[in-house]
Amino acid sequence: MTELEIAQLAAKAAEDKKAHNVVILDLKGLSIIADYFVVCHGNSETQVQAIVDHIKDSAEKAGIVVRGREGYDDARWVLVDLGDVVVHVFHRDEREFYNIERLWKDAPVVAVQ
Repeated sequence: MTELEIAQLAAKAAEDKKAHNVVILDLKGLSIIADYFVVCHGNSETQVQAIVDHIKDSAEKAGIVVRGREGYDDARWVLVDLGDVVVHVFHRDEREFYNIERLWKDAPVVAVQ
């Protein structure tokens, strides 16, 4: 799978669990951290964990190695490392506070398909 296909898979998995405002940011040429960020949020810790679990399960089912997951226990801002794709699953309050889309405002937004 390409990095974009992995980002799309993660975005769709998030949407399956009713994640809000799912956005894919194309960071190629802007960052050495990753080629894509997938950003979304849930309205509760339980929903954040459900979104993360479904992304992880969907990735593994597609043969994608999940390299790491950070912040799961607190479920306020969880990172899922899929290699060149990093998924940020926020609790609504943290997403509003950190507003990483503003930090990466030069990154083109890719439509979730």
